[in-house]
Amino acid sequence: MTCSAVRRLTMAAASSSLSLKQGLLLRPPHTNSLTRPRPSSTSFPSRSFRRCYAAFANENREYVIVGGGNAAGYAARTFVEHGMADGRLCIVTKEAYAPYERPALTKAYLFPPDKKPARLPGFHTCVGSGGERQTPEWYQEKGIEMLYQDPVTDIDIEKQTLTTNSGKLLKYGSLIIATGSSVSRFPEKIGGNLPGVHYIREVADADALISSLGKAKKVVVVGGGYIGMEVAAATVAWKLDTTIIFPEDHLLKRLFTPSLAQRYEELYQKNGVKILKGASIKNLEAGADGHVAAVKLGDGSVVEADLVIIGIGAKPAVSPFERVGLNKEVGGIQVDGQFRTGVPGIFAIGDVAAFPLKIYNRTARVEHVDHARRSAQHCTKSLLTAQTQTYDYLPYFYSRVFEYEGSPRKVWWQFFGDNVGETVEIGNFDPKVATFWIESGKLQGVLLESGSPEEFQLLPKLARNQPVIDKAKLQSASSVEAALDIARGSLQAEASV
Repeated sequence: MTCSAVRRLTMAAASSSLSLKQGLLLRPPHTNSLTRPRPSSTSFPSRSFRRCYAAFANENREYVIVGGGNAAGYAARTFVEHGMADGRLCIVTKEAYAPYERPALTKAYLFPPDKKPARLPGFHTCVGSGGERQTPEWYQEKGIEMLYQDPVTDIDIEKQTLTTNSGKLLKYGSLIIATGSSVSRFPEKIGGNLPGVHYIREVADADALISSLGKAKKVVVVGGGYIGMEVAAATVAWKLDTTIIFPEDHLLKRLFTPSLAQRYEELYQKNGVKILKGASIKNLEAGADGHVAAVKLGDGSVVEADLVIIGIGAKPAVSPFERVGLNKEVGGIQVDGQFRTGVPGIFAIGDVAAFPLKIYNRTARVEHVDHARRSAQHCTKSLLTAQTQTYDYLPYFYSRVFEYEGSPRKVWWQFFGDNVGETVEIGNFDPKVATFWIESGKLQGVLLESGSPEEFQLLPKLARNQPVIDKAKLQSASSVEAALDIARGSLQAEASV
């Protein structure tokens, strides 16, 4: 068979496959037997196919995932579960590693060497949800093509091609954008790039930070959110003088109430962390050797530091996919309830996706591992099967700190729902505390510290069903356990109606 004939057959097969795929995505299933058939691979020799299309650097072109984080790893697993990965799926990532559970980087990865720190391959996806560890060898065994350390820099929507930083040209049939977020950085003019200033998003960042922690004496952590709290909890385990600085009036302001934050601030101070809140930073100052030596605050005061870790948030990594369609309110790439963008055949998942948050009837972008996992699975099932179900996500956040050996107290809280309305706080943090958010008489969200497995399992049920709850009765609860019993009773009462 001639090369031109192979090309014609290839185009015909691709056209047929694309038409069928779009039909499955856009039309509701008429019967349970409607599933996406496996395209024939026997119409032409695969070697001829690759030889004719030698201009494309990826052999697996039917499905391409851009990004190598949690979302990409969980999407890959779903492809495998549906028998659609082998020889068809290519993953392009800027990192040198196969997808891994990113939360580990600000938790167990930062433990001192004698505290059993986490290391790869121990936390490759999908061990975070109890799944198989997907090492580089796993991807090879499953026939998934991995292109490492070569981020995508351009896309041609009409030709369905991608260009990488090294100049490779990649072809795709269906594209999943899973580029996640990039860290927000201090400007260079105020010292954001000085030696000794660290940001943490990837394994390489964590490795550089670990190396510096072993030499440091005085550490300043900038930011009072998740990253700042988790990093500060880890650095004191190295017996380092640690100060956390943030402009808000209390820790984790986007979730914690002032009274709840105060309990955590007291816990951090007991562990040796100094806290400077309501403080602005003018610039980072270098010593005679050019290495960071201090943090100068807006009021003119100076905090000495030979190591500065900045955790002031992240922004969706949308470049070079701006033309796919962005959301101006929450940022990220706009998608529907099946993670389809406005361009046929292109999807976006995880941190970068601005999706309909069905339960609260608003568009949201969620930077959390739980959403990365679930959005990847939902999107991939929608792509590969006749599933037309809309993604129905319940916001969930958690943190685990001070979990290293010898810690006087390990901390683990979980939150489900929406933090709107009035709050009721129960418990004295010894060890439990719970906060309930109530709006228009209905329970909207709940946070629990140091709960039992059974208690934690109750939280999503409460947040999902939003039962009517007696605020006065909840306020009079004698303990966290009693308060949860009241909430459980409200849930059961509505279920019996």
